[in-house]
Amino acid sequence: MTIFSKKTGNPYALIPLFVFIFTFLGAGIVLHDFYAFPSPVAVLVGIIAAFLLFKSSTDEKVATLIAGCGESKIMTMCLIYLLAGAFAVVSKAMGGVDAVVNLGISTIDVAYFPLGIFLIAGFLSTATGTSVGAIVALGPIAVTLADKSGASLPLISGALLGGSMFGDNLSMISDTTIAATQSLGCELKDKFKINLFIALPAALITIVLFFYLGLNSEIVTVELPRASFEWIPIIPYILVIVLALIGINVFSTLVIGTLLAGIIGYIGGSFSFMEFIQKIYEGFTGMTDIFLLSMLTGGLAAMVEKAGGINYLLHQIKRRIKSKKSAQAGIGALVGFANLAIANNTVSIVITGPIAKEINDEYDLNPKKTAAILDIFSCIVQGILPYGAQVLLILSFANGKLDFFDLISNAWYHLFLLGFTLLAIYSSHWDKWVNKFFKI
Repeated sequence: MTIFSKKTGNPYALIPLFVFIFTFLGAGIVLHDFYAFPSPVAVLVGIIAAFLLFKSSTDEKVATLIAGCGESKIMTMCLIYLLAGAFAVVSKAMGGVDAVVNLGISTIDVAYFPLGIFLIAGFLSTATGTSVGAIVALGPIAVTLADKSGASLPLISGALLGGSMFGDNLSMISDTTIAATQSLGCELKDKFKINLFIALPAALITIVLFFYLGLNSEIVTVELPRASFEWIPIIPYILVIVLALIGINVFSTLVIGTLLAGIIGYIGGSFSFMEFIQKIYEGFTGMTDIFLLSMLTGGLAAMVEKAGGINYLLHQIKRRIKSKKSAQAGIGALVGFANLAIANNTVSIVITGPIAKEINDEYDLNPKKTAAILDIFSCIVQGILPYGAQVLLILSFANGKLDFFDLISNAWYHLFLLGFTLLAIYSSHWDKWVNKFFKI
């Protein structure tokens, strides 16, 4: 019988975690839809496997599961999810998303539509915290314009994909940001600043590229229907970003943003008081999947950790780490491979977050930078997966006029973001530049 030490861990303790991953992955392959099988149920299958395989008493396993589900960081994460969901639904109901889209469409020249789509998608996904929402709002418009004007559909679609992932990665209320910061125990605003120092140069180069391509484009000038828009519905989005940046507690920020959106919607006639209350609850229920997933994954991780699985992973990773730089790269690779397996960037961060925290503390890394690396690598991989929600949505809107390789070959932002992230990891001067600009 093989004896495993506490230091080296127990590889067999990882089996329930792999049961969860392969259940989710296998169901997606069989059903041809990676979002058809509810992820919380897949985690539950992993938990059942843990109960069957681990040797401690049932009472002890139940106690470990409950302690993991109710861990303070997990509960904080879940409560933020609920408030973020309420803000997103109320803001959309009072016309915020339509206002952002109409503002962009009314001010964009057709030749620069890829650039405009990138900018609108970036702002919209930053404000709402969802890349999928930005793609759903802008996808049909982008495809229609390409059809009417002769503009490059692959280029426009690549701009939409890049802009939506840019905002999702940076957003204060994105699932990925919340999961990464809570896992590493750092402030949202500090992670945002470091993340921005990596993502902004990549975005600026992408903007210059799209401007150049628009300047030299030869497409048919078409008259687009100009929808009216108002500035007032956009204010809650801007307010949430500003409040988060100046350091206001994330709970207070989301409550203030939701109340302001509710007041604007009520005065503007978008909904009654009771409808406002119902929209808040709709936002809560819309986060049920990620709430349950985070809570149950926390419980499963606690059981796996107690059985020695996490220690085994850490031991294997540490054997390959030679420096702080390789530790950061290892964290990025870890969350990237997890995302490759389950096609969900938030779940990937939730799973790998505790391991990233251990490596971060062991090698005395900057937790803000580690949180940014976690988020960035998960978003890069998610944005190029042929079976990821973002890519599948864009391809479905294109209705056979666009293939996967044409889309990915025009996702310039992803390429530039990867380059600047590697520069941030391996450059000896990068941390000094960040400290000079942001004092963190």
